[in-house]
Amino acid sequence: MSGRTFLDTNVLVYLFSSDEPDKQSRALAAVDELGRRGDAVISTQVMQELYAVLTRKLGLDAATAARCVESIAWLPVVESDGPFVMDAIRLAGAARLSIWDALVVAAAQRAGCTTLLTEDLNAGQRFGDVVVRNPFD
Repeated sequence: MSGRTFLDTNVLVYLFSSDEPDKQSRALAAVDELGRRGDAVISTQVMQELYAVLTRKLGLDAATAARCVESIAWLPVVESDGPFVMDAIRLAGAARLSIWDALVVAAAQRAGCTTLLTEDLNAGQRFGDVVVRNPFD
């Protein structure tokens, strides 16, 4: 991996879930490497989704989930605003993505990322300069 890398929610969830140890190990290695290099990027959407998954699906209490989100909040964060959401809406239509996936791709683009780590899109799929990579393949 070279250049900035956007981390999708599904990758970060594995950091805090021991249900799939192999995926947890791979997620930890990827986030650790990217964090040490200063190349990892997230978005406000990713932070919100992570909190929701940790509390709703993994059953963590609110305080523990908040600490988990806080543990990644030091990473550069792409914030949403009106023009950003409109860019994502246009991308959703053009690339036939859900609005949620389009927001992730648009955040990666806005941050100047060359890689998007996710399980939700097809590995090798390209959105301009952003290439999707599944860290679990």
